[in-house]
Amino acid sequence: MRLHWFLLCALAMAGDWPQFRGPNGGGVAEDKAVYPAEFRTVWKAAIPEGLSSPVLMGSRIFVTGLEADHFAVIALDRATGRQLWKRTVPKPRAEKLHKLNHAASPSVATDGKSVVAFLPDFGLATYSVTGEERWRAPLGPFNNAYGMGVSPVIAEGRVILVVDQSQGSYAAAFDLANGEQLWRTPRKEALSGHSTPIVHGKWVLAPGSLRMDAYEIATGRVAWSVDGLPAEMKSVPVVSGDMVFVHGFNTPENDAGKLLKISPFAEALRGFDKDGDGKLSKAESPSAHVTSGFIYLDLDSNGVLDEAEWEQYIRTMRAENALLAYKIGGGLVWRFGRSIPQLPSPLVYRGVLYMINEGGVVTTLDAATGKLHKQARLRGEADRYYASPVAADGKVFIASHTGTVSVLKAGAEQELLAVNQVDEEVLATPALADGRVYLRTKGAVYCYGGK
Repeated sequence: MRLHWFLLCALAMAGDWPQFRGPNGGGVAEDKAVYPAEFRTVWKAAIPEGLSSPVLMGSRIFVTGLEADHFAVIALDRATGRQLWKRTVPKPRAEKLHKLNHAASPSVATDGKSVVAFLPDFGLATYSVTGEERWRAPLGPFNNAYGMGVSPVIAEGRVILVVDQSQGSYAAAFDLANGEQLWRTPRKEALSGHSTPIVHGKWVLAPGSLRMDAYEIATGRVAWSVDGLPAEMKSVPVVSGDMVFVHGFNTPENDAGKLLKISPFAEALRGFDKDGDGKLSKAESPSAHVTSGFIYLDLDSNGVLDEAEWEQYIRTMRAENALLAYKIGGGLVWRFGRSIPQLPSPLVYRGVLYMINEGGVVTTLDAATGKLHKQARLRGEADRYYASPVAADGKVFIASHTGTVSVLKAGAEQELLAVNQVDEEVLATPALADGRVYLRTKGAVYCYGGK
């Protein structure tokens, strides 16, 4: 009992980063530590390949990886990077993946006692922080056009998982103690995406195609929702004060002023249904846009588009890429529609909202009003960005795909303080805690301190 008490005290004292993007997915470490602009490597730990971001609790770091036909859930010592334990779970299937995705991309969630991993080619697996297995819940298979990428969250003794896919999307809650499914709510409009939800009060806020639902944690009932979202959602929403910020990007043709006019299905059939079966195959596509996106439009993967899939295509192409600011409970406050990211999530820090899109364009706006402060390419150079920005100690940290971590002074002007070279591919979002920066590459975790 004394050992258990000591462990819990140690967990409570340390600065923590308990899920993807830290406390409630906001990407901000609110501790009083001094964080480095210029990095010194404290330690490097080799781990199995994967893309999940580091999650920190107490003296431990948790990540996942893939070893041949098994998933690995791993705990590292936070001070040294030494492996404390590794547990493996069979990988019974291999679902389709986008080239930027990975079977081990979802990050774990922890409450300081349990560690929950979503392993898309298996399901959920839960351990104690010291490595004892508690339960498994096989799930799937899934039919997400990109492969699954959503991370679980923990709230009120429940594991919340949002499963958005081409058909049959849902949100579900599982008992953290034993894995029992407590509720499951269909998400009829949601298509393939992997936006990790966040918790706000008694609700879980879960963006999806064209709308965001607020589910009651206790029951799964939709308490309120907002419409007007883009058609494809991958980024995490962020709450600041009484507002929630969310953005999404589908295709360049979904930018404002570029929306395509899609013919009704009957008209498309008249011109292109060569075999007269009342459906459209890829070879019968009426446009290059349909041909290039056929895999995403063919929701049941049967090789042809029927009327229902075509109607969904029309709805999808009417939705503009945008950053949206809503009042909690509903009501649009403002929207912004230039250089919207697809993967990196927004960051709200000290009254400024930050976005970085895949091409490296950084946008800073006034979070309260949506007024544009500045929009410019980070470092003035071309690069690719898939990790989300994070912040602490008056600094904003942004990792590029090529392994460059830029550090900005917090504020509207995007002042560049330092550029750090990792020289390894980076897609995972950094974690911040106690004055250190934890960065996961495909095959390692780095811990950085100040020079």
